[in-house]
Amino acid sequence: MYTSPRKMRETMPQTPIFSSMLGSSCSGQVQPDMGERCVDPVYQDGNLVSGSLEALIEHLVPTMDYYPDRTYIFTFLLSSRVFIHPHELLAKVGQICIKQKQQLEAGTEAEKAKLKSFAAKIIQLLKEWTETFPYDFQDEKSMKELKEIAHRITQCDEENGTMKKIISQMTQTLLMALSARSQYQEIREKFRQPVTDKGTILKTKPQSTQKDILSVCCDPLILAQQLTYIELERVSNIYPEDLMQIVSHMDSLDNHKCRGDVTKTYNLEAYDNWFNCLSMLVATEICRVVKKKQRTRMVEFFIDVARECFNIGNFNSMMAIISGMNLSPVARLKKTWSKVKTAKFDVLEHHMDPSSNFCNYRTALQGAAQRSQTANSNREKIVIPVFNLFIKDIYFLHKIHTNRLPNGQINFKKFWEISRQIHDFLTWKQVECPFEKDKKIQSYLLTAPIYSEEALFIASFESEGPENHMEKDSWKTLRTTLLNRA
Repeated sequence: MYTSPRKMRETMPQTPIFSSMLGSSCSGQVQPDMGERCVDPVYQDGNLVSGSLEALIEHLVPTMDYYPDRTYIFTFLLSSRVFIHPHELLAKVGQICIKQKQQLEAGTEAEKAKLKSFAAKIIQLLKEWTETFPYDFQDEKSMKELKEIAHRITQCDEENGTMKKIISQMTQTLLMALSARSQYQEIREKFRQPVTDKGTILKTKPQSTQKDILSVCCDPLILAQQLTYIELERVSNIYPEDLMQIVSHMDSLDNHKCRGDVTKTYNLEAYDNWFNCLSMLVATEICRVVKKKQRTRMVEFFIDVARECFNIGNFNSMMAIISGMNLSPVARLKKTWSKVKTAKFDVLEHHMDPSSNFCNYRTALQGAAQRSQTANSNREKIVIPVFNLFIKDIYFLHKIHTNRLPNGQINFKKFWEISRQIHDFLTWKQVECPFEKDKKIQSYLLTAPIYSEEALFIASFESEGPENHMEKDSWKTLRTTLLNRA
């Protein structure tokens, strides 16, 4: 008996999520709140959970006898951009460093002897900062502040110049990271434009001359592995500060201002576009097949690919495939679906059921994450979450909790949670892909023509004619529009 595919795609809109969440950047600047009330920072279970911006900055900067916990460094540097520009934060860190250095120089001989130890801690902080958030140093103001702090610190070790060598190496590594990211943005993919050529869509060429995914790869496991390779390659170019743009930019919109230094989220948009292209490619491959038997085989093939993606831990590709098969032009192919063995597809849809905030998917994701933590091989470490849902989690976590408490302190407990989720993502993205790249398959996945929504409907109606008056009217209108198009 035919079972109509559920409309999962309705809960996963294909329009880019970042344009609606981030808006467009414009000139202007959000200044840090310098009118904070003087309230002591609050700790809970040893973690700082609230405090003024000045107190949080003080907690970041090492002293002669103290070095901040690495998780605090990451969380504060990640969230600080919501309240203060990186170059302004660097300037404040520099001021605190200079003050402490002067106090040590004016102290006892024992305190003077600890200058090198203090300087080494400052260098370590700068090293962690530049390695984790290199894009904070993209502008001249930040680089100027970094050089100023470095110059002051190297004065503590003028005898053997060890610190100068460390800082020189740190700066070189930073410049290489900035250069690599800049090059990636320059060569980032141009979004594939949907096919509109009426000859291609209306199948004027014989079926035998058309190349499809099955002619390139007929093994679902291999295709799932190549999709995972692409996913890990794309996700490796997403940085934590990219993800925080969702929070910092929304704040600027809420305040009716726009930050002038908001980084354009090319990598996020490219990754979001990849999901949409994969969904449309799946729909295109199915709808353009003329014969029902071959079309049925194509549907079952993609079901198997989605299942292999699930087994690997590649939930993003899995969701994209399911979304493609749930698009209306594919879902309406009742004669095709009646021949499909839908049991496996029902299981996949169960995992991606949107009810209870995608509870089933989150359970599966948690299982994959636990497997990754104890895995002995890169293959078992793979966790690729559904990116749209991951982004929405951060966005709604930000909207539910305020940045500041009633007493004026920063609600740092909120940023601990956001940081935790982003840190998990960063851990997953660092997994080295265990699968060998197949250039032929990847070339097809990344460059094969995809149909527009209009073209998909036309191909769908040609495969299985309209069944009611509404579909007949739509089919007539679409065909007339396309044939009259110059």
